[in-house]
Amino acid sequence: MSVENIKAFSIIGHKKALDDVCIVLGKSKAFQPDEVSNFYSDMVGFNRAAPQNIFSEPMTRILSALRILSIEPRYIHTKKTFKPNYDEIDDYSKRLSEKVEKWESKRAELQEEYNECKRAREETSHFVSVDANIEELLEMEYVKAVFGRLPKENLKKLGTENYKMDYIEFIPCMEEGSYMWAVYFVPVTMYDKAERLFSRLYFEKSSFGEMDEAPEKRYKRLKSDVEKLKEKLNQINEKIETFSEEKEKKILSYYTKAAEYNLYLTIRTHAMQKGDSFVLTGWVSEKKAEGIRERLEKIESVEISVSSAKDELKLNPPVKLKNNPLTRPFQFYTEMYGVPKYKEIDPTAFIAITYFMLFGIMFGDVGHGLCVIIAGAVMWFAKKMQIGKILMPCGFSGMIFGALYGSVFGFEDGMDWLYKGILHMEEKPIEVMSPSFTNTILYVAVGIGMSLLCIAMMLNIYTSIRQGNKGRALFDTGGLCGLLFYGMICAGLVGLLIFNVNLFSLPYIIVIAVSFILVFLREPLSKLVNGDSDWKPESWGGFVLENFFESIEVLLSYVSNTMSFLRVAAFVLVHAGMMQVVFTLCDTAGPVGYWPVFIIGNALVCALEALLVSIQVLRLEYYEMFSRFYSGEGRPYEPVRLSLVRN
Repeated sequence: MSVENIKAFSIIGHKKALDDVCIVLGKSKAFQPDEVSNFYSDMVGFNRAAPQNIFSEPMTRILSALRILSIEPRYIHTKKTFKPNYDEIDDYSKRLSEKVEKWESKRAELQEEYNECKRAREETSHFVSVDANIEELLEMEYVKAVFGRLPKENLKKLGTENYKMDYIEFIPCMEEGSYMWAVYFVPVTMYDKAERLFSRLYFEKSSFGEMDEAPEKRYKRLKSDVEKLKEKLNQINEKIETFSEEKEKKILSYYTKAAEYNLYLTIRTHAMQKGDSFVLTGWVSEKKAEGIRERLEKIESVEISVSSAKDELKLNPPVKLKNNPLTRPFQFYTEMYGVPKYKEIDPTAFIAITYFMLFGIMFGDVGHGLCVIIAGAVMWFAKKMQIGKILMPCGFSGMIFGALYGSVFGFEDGMDWLYKGILHMEEKPIEVMSPSFTNTILYVAVGIGMSLLCIAMMLNIYTSIRQGNKGRALFDTGGLCGLLFYGMICAGLVGLLIFNVNLFSLPYIIVIAVSFILVFLREPLSKLVNGDSDWKPESWGGFVLENFFESIEVLLSYVSNTMSFLRVAAFVLVHAGMMQVVFTLCDTAGPVGYWPVFIIGNALVCALEALLVSIQVLRLEYYEMFSRFYSGEGRPYEPVRLSLVRN
């Protein structure tokens, strides 16, 4: 339950050294830049030191080449010896871009020719079977041939009063859908008149324009041209594909390095410049701080100032969570809520323990727990889904409590072989189906809620002391007075209802009342204890009235937070009830359908309960417990680095 120590870096130097500083910080993969204005209040005369990044252009060229070569842009691990400088990356990107763009230009040209030729062949095919010596007609000097199509429904209009065609020779060629492909011959002198006539018939001219040879000859020539162009396209595509396969790793290596340097130089966007000097500030993990400092000091004209984040809390230092392998999977839930502030407690270990326990209690079944473990393993190892790492221990917890309940895939006697056969016990440890168990599990659920809420208040007291907020530690609803008020009421109720002992004596009640009065006065008392001179409210009457209604809300929150844990008991009973329904359906299905219904029913119950229990436990964590001691208003430590993938 801790965070890694962070160091604040302030770097000052000559502007000529800024790029070198950025590259050193970027290569460290441990520097998170921050705004200089957060560190220094007097920024008069300073301007952004953010000229154009020289690596942007080479990156753009390589990206364009990757698109042409159909290679997915990604960052890969490169050899340690591969350290190209800017000139080498720039030269390689130019040569690569020139080569592949030449291929792309040629391919685009061939593709356009191929498409045009293929389309012309397709249109020409409609006129191949015409019964006329078109070749001779085409050779006539004063006759014009027009190829195209018109709607079939307009054919009947030809030759009517409004469409006289004595001077036109119309030859239908081929039907296609609702159109008729045709050619008409007209004297050159009458061409304009014929064109107006056919436009009224919605005649669409062929896109190849005038035909200067017989359709059959043209079709054969175009067919040959299409094959030749296709062969040329295949050749250039094969050349590009071969080059892509052979050079993919090399291209991606240069792309990764260009992107790496490009990213490093984005650090400069946070630098401020005045005259010939620059200032750059940020955060570095304590483990790498000394090494980075030594490398920076080797750069001429650079001065570094390093301080601990503990001394710079006013700057809101970033937080890097540090947890052991057992609790680290649950860090996902912590980060989803929000990382802690510096000096605020990291709740990952707390959520790991409580989530593990509550999930198991609510999802107690050996068989279903095993299924959840398998599902979690698949999600993590196959898909790298963070939730998979959480489901695996949760499934194990479900198996533990399932063993205590004696439940295996809904069979409540599934563990009798162990308890009665081997351990010679009269009954299993927990009999969920027993009527007397209902009250017991309700009491246990409320008891768990009371205990966890008290622990959450203790954590709030500890966090408040660490942050120097004595007023919150003493008088907050989750502080010492709130804990005393809530804890004593809970202890009194447990003594009265469970052990038949009445703790509510006059002194006991007075302590509870005083605790609540102090919580009621928490705002002015907290300010007074924290040394705030302006601790008195503007109007005591208004303060009392406002806090009266707030106090009602506080009391209701204590009750509602506690009662929320009844859902723990509810899910224990719901599981047994749902499985009884499954077994009833199995019996109804008969001997043949018993096992299919059993498998499907178990799968549905397991999936539904796993989803609901996961959500409900997370709700208890966030709304009932986190709200007592955790703000999650910190900012994560996110140093400048590339996300590499395996090549």
